[in-house]
Amino acid sequence: MNDKTQQTALIKQKAFDLGFSHVGISKAGFLEKEARNLEKWLSNGYHGKMQYMENHFDLRTDPRKLVHDAKSVITILYNYYTPNKQQDPEAPKISKYAFGKDYHFVIKKRLKDFQDFITTNFGEVNMRGFVDSAPVMDKVWAKKSGLGWIGKHSNLVNKKKGSYFFIAEIILDLELETDIPIKDYCGSCTRCIDACPTEAIIKPYVVDGSKCISYLTIELKDEVIPKEFSGKMDNWMFGCDVCQQVCPWNRLATPHKESLFDPPADLLSLTKKEWQELDEHMYQKLFKKSALKRTKFQGLKRNIGFLST
Repeated sequence: MNDKTQQTALIKQKAFDLGFSHVGISKAGFLEKEARNLEKWLSNGYHGKMQYMENHFDLRTDPRKLVHDAKSVITILYNYYTPNKQQDPEAPKISKYAFGKDYHFVIKKRLKDFQDFITTNFGEVNMRGFVDSAPVMDKVWAKKSGLGWIGKHSNLVNKKKGSYFFIAEIILDLELETDIPIKDYCGSCTRCIDACPTEAIIKPYVVDGSKCISYLTIELKDEVIPKEFSGKMDNWMFGCDVCQQVCPWNRLATPHKESLFDPPADLLSLTKKEWQELDEHMYQKLFKKSALKRTKFQGLKRNIGFLST
């Protein structure tokens, strides 16, 4: 076993030891095809008011500009699927990823441990870890690393476990053995396209982000949600899971084992009336270190109010 093979094997085993569900490796380099696609997507205005998507285009499309002399991209997936549901069928809905503690806090700690392991075992390595924290095309790197394909809904789909995953990366100047991308298994299926409440998936593999419920309830910071979406929100107040719920591959999803992703005791039992009467004190109590903090209290109240229009 040569050094590169041994290093790769050790790194992959450590990923599993830290609780990551899957790990893959690809060669760091310029994403030529993806750069063209991103440029077109931005020029069509599909990013809505997410102006940050226009920034750092060169960094977003070439990890060697994020980490000097980068040679490899390690991509790791962290399962967040849960069969748990909100008990009141009329209560405003929350995306599963936001049931528990904000994944940034959970995964960043593991990334730090992962990087410490690499330094301890391989000496001084120039590297950076990312989880939604920099201009990194995470789904592209996951695809290149053989962890799945990008579905028609633009999410990564793993052939064995579906799509309920957080994606993180370590970009480093260590040359490792790379994995082989797998083919697209969406076939002729259009369930995600047909089910999207706002018709945000305008054609296979292209999502108009400005129409996506996740964008409207999280990223859009305006005081009001555009009237054109009234009656189309499918009762989602934070994020949206519809395209994942209808995807046949998610029949293979298995419950996560991360206790920090478990919801607070009261969260899933809140009724429609209790959500509508939510005050800031209860908001702060329920959502300490939660992803729902992204909308802030007023944003969540805006979303809940809009569902009644």
